[in-house]
Amino acid sequence: MSLVRLAIASSLVVLQYACATTSETLSAPPDSNTAAALHNSEGIVHYEMGHWSIAKDHFASAVEADPNLAESHYNLALALDKLNLQSEATTHFKKAAELAPANSAITESSVYRSRTTPSSPSSYGTSSYGGMGGY
Repeated sequence: MSLVRLAIASSLVVLQYACATTSETLSAPPDSNTAAALHNSEGIVHYEMGHWSIAKDHFASAVEADPNLAESHYNLALALDKLNLQSEATTHFKKAAELAPANSAITESSVYRSRTTPSSPSSYGTSSYGGMGGY
């Protein structure tokens, strides 16, 4: 019986660790501007608590402190996305990818792709007469 308890306890610890370390947000690299890194970290804390507006403000301050910090642009885009500010979010997703095109955490994230990949055109309405064959 104690072996089963140990296995369950171990599984819970692993699960808890996995959940704690899976975050959509990105930390600033170690050599980042100190003010930008601090605001980025504060933004992450608030983002993970669901305080989207406060997180947005911190990420925006991080971008202001270092406009070339791709991770802050990406995090700002995430917060803007949560606030349903899609146009602004898309701008910052694109800026993050422009600043760090090799950062797969940015360029391969599902939320980045969903906001920056153009939708496929519809087959309806492709002619000047609304797709009705010119009648």
